[in-house]
Amino acid sequence: MSEYAQTLTRRRFIVGTATVVSLSGCLGTSEEIEPVSIQSGQNCDQCGMVIDQHPGPTGQTYYQDNTPEGHDPPARFCSTTCTYRHRFAKEQSGWTPAETFLTDYSATDYDVRTDGGKTSISRYLETEAFAPVGQLTVVANSDVDGSMGTAIVPFGDSADAESFAEEYGGQTLPAEDITRKLVGGM
Repeated sequence: MSEYAQTLTRRRFIVGTATVVSLSGCLGTSEEIEPVSIQSGQNCDQCGMVIDQHPGPTGQTYYQDNTPEGHDPPARFCSTTCTYRHRFAKEQSGWTPAETFLTDYSATDYDVRTDGGKTSISRYLETEAFAPVGQLTVVANSDVDGSMGTAIVPFGDSADAESFAEEYGGQTLPAEDITRKLVGGM
């Protein structure tokens, strides 16, 4: 094979491979999507609040063919409530979620404190504090607040969720079962 033919064949292979990788990336089938750390000063894509200035669980969502306005993916949120409200609204407008991550309180050494009559839970913004919703059990309607009022608190270990609910009230359910009605405001 001539040097020209080898170069042409190599280019076709590279272009073909790049096309397959690019298309599979758009379809969410090639690389595993990973959470990222939420940086200081970043705003919630649902309500606009500065995420690191508020307590409680946070979230992030990657969408298959869409990106948040004004920054690279993922869309980032100050609370589980904002995470789901954004997801539900975007799904109604045709966006398809590729993966959603929430704070996993089983992976953190969290703190619950009462100040001025409000009980709140600490926040974690580092990559390792997030887990995919499919791996989480949440406690809804507890006596614990996050940035948007009553927090929906996620746990990677359902026994941790049950213990939290016993101590702070609320009910447990799989994170994938959160509904529009539960997060309100829709």
